[in-house]
Amino acid sequence: MSTPAAEHVPTLHLTAPTVLVTFSGPDRSGVSTRVFSALDDHGVEVIDVEQLVVRGRLVLSVLVTTPDDLPRFESDVTRVGAELGLEVESVHGTGDNRPRRVGRSQVVVLGAPLMPDALAALTEGINQLGGNIDRIVRMARYPVTAIRMEVSGADPDALQSDLAAIGHRYGTDVAVQEHGILRHAQRLVVMDVDSTLIQGEVIEMLAAHAGCQEAVAEVTERAMRGELDFSESLHERVAQLRGVPESALDEVYAGLEYTPGARTMIRTLKRLGYRFALVSGGFTQIIERIADDLGIDYFAANELEVRDGELTGRVVGRVVDRAGKADALRAFAGQAGINVRNTVAIGDGANDLDMLAAAGLGIAFNAKPLVRDQAQTSVNVPYLDAIVYLMGITREEVEAADAADGTPSP
Repeated sequence: MSTPAAEHVPTLHLTAPTVLVTFSGPDRSGVSTRVFSALDDHGVEVIDVEQLVVRGRLVLSVLVTTPDDLPRFESDVTRVGAELGLEVESVHGTGDNRPRRVGRSQVVVLGAPLMPDALAALTEGINQLGGNIDRIVRMARYPVTAIRMEVSGADPDALQSDLAAIGHRYGTDVAVQEHGILRHAQRLVVMDVDSTLIQGEVIEMLAAHAGCQEAVAEVTERAMRGELDFSESLHERVAQLRGVPESALDEVYAGLEYTPGARTMIRTLKRLGYRFALVSGGFTQIIERIADDLGIDYFAANELEVRDGELTGRVVGRVVDRAGKADALRAFAGQAGINVRNTVAIGDGANDLDMLAAAGLGIAFNAKPLVRDQAQTSVNVPYLDAIVYLMGITREEVEAADAADGTPSP
């Protein structure tokens, strides 16, 4: 059976002559319509189109098959450009764009501020690895500047390793992801809680009620740096909470502050069907309330023993430690029916390292040096919604979605 005309897909021979026409100058309404109308008069086929507008300056490039009357074609596009106040350049060649080299990656750069010397060093790093930058677009201007570069020709793992080191020297965060179809799949985001989703450590807030906050904070800091076994340190710290009234849990919860951007990140990604889990070395009496408040799908945490209205200084059941966090990530991915490769883990302490390594994308958020050095990606700006830029979502898209349902954007 013959193919209907509407389903016909034209093919372009690799040696067929083509022309790349580029218009540049001040943007104005109707430019694209005028340009394509002029091209239509010459019976050419459109092969590719790219347009970019930066602060009112337009660059529009159109790749077309070579017309039968090339001199008249070039005269017409030059005339249209002059009428629109645009400069016009025509470049002759053959075939389509050259195929992008193997190893396609998305490189997202975050800076607050983002300085030229950092971009110079990062682009040189890409070049040294044999990469080519095919496209650069801005993802956000505030609360951080986020730039996405589409790179081909370089190994993604090598890019992540080298560019992260360069970014660290320049105070800039860099995240690399393979530019494949899996980037668009539904994801599960698994977050640590203390000093990640919320500001501060719950156990230290409880310790304030027992008059031992400084001692507990010192042990917490050593555990987060990886100097102490987390499970042992947890039992040591919880023991000092013996006799604290159960009502202290209500007071601590009432005083919690979410990390800036936390609600925006969760709201934005849940609109896209993402699921969320909290995996914490903290306590279910607090974590369960946070999960309910934010609409979190799953959570795992430790449970403080309470008797006669007081904390006993003991933890009930198995401790959610470093290995337990990774196990919980895998278990929640299974419950959600999401491939582990499509999980995102976010944490700041040494007890998060196994979870960050197990996830498809592990992000060290304002982390200790040990964690930052071992994680795939680090984000060192104090805004949790910067994570959405790593997912390919722009600030403009976040604000448009908030405006559509009447949610005030911060």
